Amino acid sequence: MFENIKDFFLDALIDSAKLVPFLYVIYLVMEILEHKAGNRFPKLMGGSRKVGPLAGGLIGVFPQCGLAAASASLYSGRVITLGTLVAVFLSSSDEMLPILISSAFSVVRILKIVGVKVVIAIASGYLVDLVFRKSADVDPAAQDEACRTFAEYEHKSNIFLCALRHTVEIFIYIFLFSFVLNIIIGSVGEERLSAIMNSVPVVGELVAALVGLIPNCASSVVITQLFIDGIIGPGPMFAGLLVNAGVGTLVLLKTNGNVKKSLAIIGLLYALGVVWGVLIELSALAF
Repeated sequence: MFENIKDFFLDALIDSAKLVPFLYVIYLVMEILEHKAGNRFPKLMGGSRKVGPLAGGLIGVFPQCGLAAASASLYSGRVITLGTLVAVFLSSSDEMLPILISSAFSVVRILKIVGVKVVIAIASGYLVDLVFRKSADVDPAAQDEACRTFAEYEHKSNIFLCALRHTVEIFIYIFLFSFVLNIIIGSVGEERLSAIMNSVPVVGELVAALVGLIPNCASSVVITQLFIDGIIGPGPMFAGLLVNAGVGTLVLLKTNGNVKKSLAIIGLLYALGVVWGVLIELSALAF
């Protein structure tokens, strides 16, 4: 195996480098859209449980770690409801969309995956607000302050440099993971590795959701690449990516005064991701 390390390295490097132009264009477009939204973001999220989860589920689709983090801050400041926060977290999946697009996934398959995530996010958001009615209360006066804060941030960052930095960061993650995966597949075999990952029901979803909770872009890269390579199925993929809110969970722990409540929200997020992942796996939906 060791004599093939060089080949594994070069294959990972070449495959990862091919994605760079596509990733940069995608991230640049996303940065432009994010800056266009600017200080309107808090208002777009909605100030009530009637429209909040719907807006959160739709806005969360955009692959920007900052959206989940910003939503956590807005929730802590009582600008959005708990259901809206959950909708954003479930809809978000960091690097999934850019990687799927740059990996030449068909538009139909991408829209199907994204569409299912959005529907799950919105439905879960409304369900959470319905069950936890007290957490659906917001402070309208806090929205104006949030808008001013977002307006100040809007003028502080260069979209071209932000897109470049994000592209380089994700390229490194993809390259390192591809290199390690090439070594593992070369040692174990792709079919055997896939059988190991999918042999025990529900375990795949439980493990994938734990990986997805890791507050780093690398977790979404790992889960998405495993799905693209056919190592894991739709159930574990959705379980991991539904809970993948990036640094949003860290911001929630930092900004929300009640740590126990924040941990409970993260636990709820994990449970929802696992349950939906298992249901999708049982449904045998093709993605």
